[in-house]
Amino acid sequence: MYTFTFMNFLAHLYLSQNNSNILIGNFIADHIKGNNFSHFSEEIQQGILLHREIDTYTDAHEVVRKSKRRLHERYRHYDGVIIDIFFDHYLAKNWSTYSAIPFENYTKAINTFFAKKAPELPEKSQQFIHYMIEYNILFNYQYIDGIEKVLNGMNRRTKGKSQMHLAIGDLKELDAQFDTDFKLFFQDLRIFTQQKLEALQSLPKKLEIQNK
Repeated sequence: MYTFTFMNFLAHLYLSQNNSNILIGNFIADHIKGNNFSHFSEEIQQGILLHREIDTYTDAHEVVRKSKRRLHERYRHYDGVIIDIFFDHYLAKNWSTYSAIPFENYTKAINTFFAKKAPELPEKSQQFIHYMIEYNILFNYQYIDGIEKVLNGMNRRTKGKSQMHLAIGDLKELDAQFDTDFKLFFQDLRIFTQQKLEALQSLPKKLEIQNK
């Protein structure tokens, strides 16, 4: 069963720019409460902070807000979760536009990497990794039936309150519009993430200079 919150993890992983520690931080961020992450390495902390910056930027972006308005009003405050899932679908579908690494190779490498790293990560992350690998979640994001299974699982998770299982209809009906929204938004997000990551990585150096 799909019982975990599989949202825009593919985008977060991609935006980590193949830095393994940033990747880890970006991956586990939703399973970290508040500022309780000082025990992780500096780069993992940067990944956690980057994940939060990406989420804040995404929520405020006008294209994302437009995408939410395209959805049926029945989803209420779950509209952001649905768009996160949809946008991972379009990233998977358009993968060759953004990466020279074949999508199947990338997702296999991610699964292998986190299978090895799982024992070092928070318990919720370990559970997430187990299901991610068992159902090949990331790879199946490119397929409509893969997204449908995720939406069905999210609906079960909310005990039917979200009605997210119905959103597959929205995806099919407005496929072209959502695809365009994603491409416009992701162009901005890539630029934002690059700038934010550079800022996060330069911060310790600035502090070190000030302390001399």
